[in-house]
Amino acid sequence: MPYNKSKSTKRFSFGLNRNPTAKKAGSNTLTIATQGDVSGRYSSPTMSLSMTVKEAQALQHFLNENLSVADSGPTI
Repeated sequence: MPYNKSKSTKRFSFGLNRNPTAKKAGSNTLTIATQGDVSGRYSSPTMSLSMTVKEAQALQHFLNENLSVADSGPTI
């Protein structure tokens, strides 16, 4: 059964599309897109990044390791 989920913030839109029965390349993707900013506060133009779910899981693992709550390193 296909799974589609999306979430938006002031600066970004996130979309996840999964189809466990699909065998076609690119059928399981995560997309991150910047939102257009009317006020001009952010200088970057609207852009989009798309990756496979497997690549997104590697990104999630990296972020979980390096952005833990207990981390006493520098904040972003």
